[in-house]
Amino acid sequence: MPKRVKNLTAVEVSRIKAPGRHAVGTIAGLLMVVKPSGTKSWIFRTKIGNKRRSIGLGGYPDVTLAMAHEKARSIKKMVESGFDPVEEKRKHRDALKKEQAQYLTFADAARRCHRKKAAEFKSDKHAKDWISSVERHVNPIIGDISVSDIDLPEILSVLKPIWTEKTETASRVRQRVEQVLNWATVSGYRTGENPARWVGNLSEILPKPSKIKNEQHFKALPYQEIYEFMIQLRKRPAMTARALEWIILTACRSSEARGATWDEIDMVNRIWVIPSERMKMDREHRVPLCDDAISLLEKLPRFEGSNYLFTAARGGMLSDMSISMLCRRMKVSAVPHGFRATFKTWATEQTAFPDLMSEMCLAHKVGNDVREAYARGDLLDKRRNLMNSWVEYINKEPACTDNVIPIRKIID
Repeated sequence: MPKRVKNLTAVEVSRIKAPGRHAVGTIAGLLMVVKPSGTKSWIFRTKIGNKRRSIGLGGYPDVTLAMAHEKARSIKKMVESGFDPVEEKRKHRDALKKEQAQYLTFADAARRCHRKKAAEFKSDKHAKDWISSVERHVNPIIGDISVSDIDLPEILSVLKPIWTEKTETASRVRQRVEQVLNWATVSGYRTGENPARWVGNLSEILPKPSKIKNEQHFKALPYQEIYEFMIQLRKRPAMTARALEWIILTACRSSEARGATWDEIDMVNRIWVIPSERMKMDREHRVPLCDDAISLLEKLPRFEGSNYLFTAARGGMLSDMSISMLCRRMKVSAVPHGFRATFKTWATEQTAFPDLMSEMCLAHKVGNDVREAYARGDLLDKRRNLMNSWVEYINKEPACTDNVIPIRKIID
């Protein structure tokens, strides 16, 4: 018959000093372990199935004698009921690890989604705008919430304050939140429908952006005034003036002109080839160059160490603001991008060229995807005819009516 162990009191347990394992009685298998360093802890020795197990109950004195008794009794009951407490603890630990691994705040998810989309952004500015809009409008409200817990009320708390006041910004923010939550779902951090989707969801709660947005078009110069404007522009020697003249002659965007490099120019065939990565539509665009554009290029100075057509005073690319400031100094109610509208309005009202032609000159998407799949040509020669007509109009002095004398002649 096994020797009965004396039931130790709490005081007697506190006096145990010798390294080793010490039975404390009351519950068979409950032992205090003393290490050579003097630290003490509890274990409970029991048989589970055909195996002897030593189950740790915690360190002493954080776990008192009474607490050790309680834990040992609980484990004993589990074993008698057919459960393996060691296996149950492992399952619980694994489930907790899995739950913690799946916990991801919206702010962290946005950063990861942003890194994943890095190759899709057309420029560093676009990439910065994407994440900064999320950090400014979303993170302060739901940034600390787990993506798994975000639902319609959280989305509305972000969008409602800015939906009518900053409609365009709010619409972009909604799209970016939707992208983040889509990424989180595919990555296993959330399940269910995306509460930031528009169709059949937010469209039933928020007013349609086009119904509340006061669209601000780019200020454009009336095409009837382009002749006088070009005379004044060509008198200016600044590099920004040449860049703006190039924008007008080619109907390109400011960013396309400012980023233009000499290796994009084919002087022999009189073509400017803008690579897809610099185009809004992510597609290469060929621009036919008229005589005035070629003449402008031939007169441009070349700067050592710079491949840009239009190099800033300190090297590198011209800033968008520098060309905008030129328009202000010339006291014209227009912005660089607005000259594309000037060209478009002229082409529509003053020529018989098909609308498709001017749209292709502006590098706009024409028709649907099916139409574009079949109409793959860029109609370069026909577009060249339109652009030549545009330059002829720019250089032709408007006819005078009655006895009205143009202001320019009075000044001259």
